[in-house]
Amino acid sequence: MKYYAGIGSRKAPENILRLMQKTAAWLEKRDYVLRSGGAQGSDQAFERGVEAKKEIFYAKDATSAAMDVAKNYHPAWNRMGSYAQKLHARNAFQVLGNPLYLKPVDFVICWTPDGCESHASRSIASGGTGTAISIANANDIPVYNLFNDSSVLKLREFFRTIK
Repeated sequence: MKYYAGIGSRKAPENILRLMQKTAAWLEKRDYVLRSGGAQGSDQAFERGVEAKKEIFYAKDATSAAMDVAKNYHPAWNRMGSYAQKLHARNAFQVLGNPLYLKPVDFVICWTPDGCESHASRSIASGGTGTAISIANANDIPVYNLFNDSSVLKLREFFRTIK
């Protein structure tokens, strides 16, 4: 199986949400499994595009191992409540799989209002998606942020290589 994380802001624009849904449907036809978090906006747009090939992780799924991964990448971990920590911990599963590291995603497709694609470019505007981006970045997993025209072009080029 091949995997990707389809994630992002709850406030993604409508045209991006439509693109996410179409992208998810296209990838499912090519045997990719969506990993996401079930949140409104981007997560649900990706989910609407797939019929069966999906793994959706919720805060209740967070384990101590996932919490350990996430806390390494969140700059204010100790200032968050338990539920918020679990929301960030599910991002570890979205990127690395469950069990962790067994089958990481091949790439991440997302949308954040700051265009974040790496741990170094992360800001408060990256939101929870920033944790997933940081985990992907640390594991050399490509991130395509649909906020950036250059990423949309790179993603299209990459898709041309998928049969």
